[in-house]
Amino acid sequence: MKIAIEAQRIFRKKKHGMDIVVLELIKALQIIDNKNEYYILVKPDIDSGILQETPNFKIIEIPGSSYPLWEQFSLPKVIKKIKPDIVHCTSNTAPITSKFPLIITLHDILYMRHIDFTKGSWYQRLGNLYRRWNVPQVINKCEKIITVSKFEKEEIEEYFSLPPGQVEVIYNSPSTLFKPIQDRTKLEYYRQKYRLPQKFVFYLGNTHPNKNIRNVLKALSMLNQENEEPFYIVMPDIEKDFLGKILQEIGDHQLKEYIFLTGYIPNHELPYLYNLSEVFLYPSFYESFGIPILESMACGTPVITSNTAAMPEVSNGHAYIVDPRQADEIKSAIMNIYSRSAKDRPCAIDQIHYAKNFSWEKTASRVLKLYEEVYTSKRTTSHK
Repeated sequence: MKIAIEAQRIFRKKKHGMDIVVLELIKALQIIDNKNEYYILVKPDIDSGILQETPNFKIIEIPGSSYPLWEQFSLPKVIKKIKPDIVHCTSNTAPITSKFPLIITLHDILYMRHIDFTKGSWYQRLGNLYRRWNVPQVINKCEKIITVSKFEKEEIEEYFSLPPGQVEVIYNSPSTLFKPIQDRTKLEYYRQKYRLPQKFVFYLGNTHPNKNIRNVLKALSMLNQENEEPFYIVMPDIEKDFLGKILQEIGDHQLKEYIFLTGYIPNHELPYLYNLSEVFLYPSFYESFGIPILESMACGTPVITSNTAAMPEVSNGHAYIVDPRQADEIKSAIMNIYSRSAKDRPCAIDQIHYAKNFSWEKTASRVLKLYEEVYTSKRTTSHK
């Protein structure tokens, strides 16, 4: 098979969810498949060393401007030259003019149900508008749709009235980097590098309203008002100006002395922060999967997450579950963990074993099997 994989943003310096997912998928495919021919289609950027070519994996850098223009004009021209047996678009959208068998990874369709133009950055709002325009046009052109949870599969099938068998659930996975770390010298190095307190809550999110930063900070405010012991929180990738606006909204400017803003932390350094933290906090309003839940579990760190969307499915009884709309529930869950001694907390070994059920090689094997099914189906149809 000749397989073209769209991986537009994996060379950018600050990689997030979908970028990391496709990067890990490609690396795992390189391990398990030395037979098929792959073309990895990316936009040039500064982190090109993150992925290396192998004999059957060729990286093609495609210059372009904005995401929509790159995807709708630059990408199709290269695909046409390659003439692949399968095109896999990995980040919710795809060229609307593609004539080749298409598989799309549809991580979520929240943007189809609701866009609030009073919230989120302009980049986020325009991105959602583009997805809202694009996805309905490509959804029925796909041979198969990959999504990342049973919850999201039901959402997609219901919204687009898709037939059974059109949507395949293939779970994401945590990287093998995420594990318990015993090396105190390295742990202390990262504590000093990011100027972290001795005890802290670790929160991974961004400025998107779904990440629920307001209720997170309300919970932290209540903890510090009700307890003599200070409760600190570490928040990567959050800017001071944005934080200031939220603190003004919740009416607690003094809270900033308990908040540590580290800036963006590369994926390979995150395991150290999970290991250093007392608890990982992930009470989003909506997640179609939630890889950080498994990352924290793989490190043996307790997880607090939400009772909504796919988070109960992914955590599967191994996390503290809260209503993300209730700041007092978030507060109580944090307090519960802090008040217990290490031996009284849920067994870290159980979390670690559970997280081992997920691996990128398993995920890649499922994806490769889907490629083969689509390829065989198209060949059978063309010979009839």
